[in-house]
Amino acid sequence: MLSSNTRSPVQSLQLGLRANWRQFSLLVIINAFVGSMVGLERSILPLLAEQSFGIASKTAILSFLVSFGLVKAGANLFAGRMTDRIGRKRILVLGWLIGLPVPLLIIFAPSWEWVVFANVLLGINQGWCWSTTVIMKIDLVGPKQRGLAMGLNEAAGYLAVSAAALAAGYLATTYALRPQPFILGIVFAGAGLALSWFGVRESRDYAALEALQMQSAPSNLVENAPSAHPSFVEIVAQTSWKNRTLFAVCQAGLVNNLNDGLSWGLFPLYFAAAGLSAEQIGLLVAAYPAVWGIGQLATGALSDRVGRKWLIVAGMLIQALGLGLIVLVHTFWPWLAGAVLLGVGTACVYPTLLAAIGDVVHPSYRATAVGVYRLWRDSGYAVGGLLAGILADLLGISFAIGVVSVLTFLSGLLAAAFLKETLVRRKFV
Repeated sequence: MLSSNTRSPVQSLQLGLRANWRQFSLLVIINAFVGSMVGLERSILPLLAEQSFGIASKTAILSFLVSFGLVKAGANLFAGRMTDRIGRKRILVLGWLIGLPVPLLIIFAPSWEWVVFANVLLGINQGWCWSTTVIMKIDLVGPKQRGLAMGLNEAAGYLAVSAAALAAGYLATTYALRPQPFILGIVFAGAGLALSWFGVRESRDYAALEALQMQSAPSNLVENAPSAHPSFVEIVAQTSWKNRTLFAVCQAGLVNNLNDGLSWGLFPLYFAAAGLSAEQIGLLVAAYPAVWGIGQLATGALSDRVGRKWLIVAGMLIQALGLGLIVLVHTFWPWLAGAVLLGVGTACVYPTLLAAIGDVVHPSYRATAVGVYRLWRDSGYAVGGLLAGILADLLGISFAIGVVSVLTFLSGLLAAAFLKETLVRRKFV
């Protein structure tokens, strides 16, 4: 053990939420701006496709969601790997630079293809910026408050999604579907870029500090790996399918975002077909991420006390129940109840899955594994967009929602069967 006079710069740092509250709080604010960029689209983009561009096919309308999901999934993988190699802050700033043109492209889009392209850029922005804020918060807090940190991060992001969806719905009702709602996007992107560029500090040294403090026992991720420093391909394989616990985490994340993609792409059309106004649709669409966001303040911290597994399993089953209720009822207030259930279930799952990844994976390559998990999770947007669009065109929106409810229920059963409890009280030196 080095004396206090010979401590390295890394060893002079402190892990923990209290010790790093200024940087942590700044990252929470930045993630709120990341979430706001998506929230602007959730209540009005499908309506824009129908009313401004005359698109009737649900599959064609959801093409924006497929492009967003595929690109965001790949961007997550890139961000996870590159933040381990060149640093967190650089990827965060680059993500905001790419997100700047998105609201302008939608405002001035002469065709739907422009909107699809804007969502390609939005996917990169979301993948790079959200992944990086997640990784940096995990770096700063260390292992003791990981669930709480992820709850705060995801709460900020999805409360912002909800607030932006409400604001967009109000502006669309009061003025028009564009440009007014998307002027907010210009403000959000500019603020996120400025805070990231001038306020954020690099956090890789905190991950190095945690690695120094850990005992030499191998991590769960590489328990069967041939070396202590696995290759990128090896991390992808272990995270995706070789490690049963991480496989369970990845499939739950994918199905969770599959049903989120369904709600984003089809709920506005489903509720509009029932005669609801844009403001009512905005309220229903916003209720889901609002409950999701607020709930994570409790569920993230709760997972630090009671464990990860059964919160994840329960969350998937509650989501299935919420989707089932939405397809079975036909009036505003029962739909609102279904949206609330969907939010409660997602709140149980979302921060807990990220905390489980942090529990299992060694700090030296944890960012890469988080990127792999987020690759699979956000692929759910593309899978959900394609599946929901095709089923809605062939058999109706109600049938599509019912199928996704069943898939979510089955995902919960898979998590119960394969997921081991990951919350372990580690010893440090």
